[in-house]
Amino acid sequence: MSTALPTVPVLHSEWIKIRSLRGTFGALVAVIVATVGIQVLTAAAIGQAEAGSMGEDPLLAAFYGINFGQIAAMAFGATALSSEFHNGALRTSLAAVPNRTRFYLSKIAMVGGLAFVAGQIAGFATFLAGQAFMGPYALAMGDPGTYRAIVGCGMYLTLMALLAAGVTAVLRSAAAVLSLLIPFVLMVSFVIGATAGGVAQFLPDRAGQLVMRLEMPGDLGPWTGLGVLALWAAAALVGGWLAVRRRDA
Repeated sequence: MSTALPTVPVLHSEWIKIRSLRGTFGALVAVIVATVGIQVLTAAAIGQAEAGSMGEDPLLAAFYGINFGQIAAMAFGATALSSEFHNGALRTSLAAVPNRTRFYLSKIAMVGGLAFVAGQIAGFATFLAGQAFMGPYALAMGDPGTYRAIVGCGMYLTLMALLAAGVTAVLRSAAAVLSLLIPFVLMVSFVIGATAGGVAQFLPDRAGQLVMRLEMPGDLGPWTGLGVLALWAAAALVGGWLAVRRRDA
């Protein structure tokens, strides 16, 4: 077994770091609260107004709250990494775990694991709680695509957190990463999507959210779309690994 693989003590130390950072742990909790809360509030307000009131695709509309939950997921991934680049924290971490690859993989594994758990809870709770307010337009568990969308919601949030974590390892600033990614996801992707035709389907958020759609608007399917997002996240994580290995602490 490679000596660069994460070990239980290193993973445990990463959990302690995340738990002790109020902003980072708060962002993790916010993944659930924002996704479920916005979904419930929106469904309660307009869910029974008319068919399609929350969006043309009823399955994607069942996860409307993810538009806000993904911001919390990116904040979690970014702040979990950026904490290492302040006040000499990285030097302390590397003194305890000299192998930079092991250190980086352990941190990414903990970020990904926690984001996945939070994402799955958010996906399940969002669907059940939101549909409770949809009246005659509610989807039932077991309707076409629902199980795939619930699981995919958690995977989407996980990959967005890892994308932010990888970029943060490169830029070493959560503020810089969030000021880049949030406008990109919320505004640039929307504008490009309206003008760039088929190219837009390969943007990370648009591709990843296909797993929560009933109808596919382009050439990608639900899992291939999620795979495109996974490639974005993998590229960011590799870039982060190279940055951590080569730069001075």
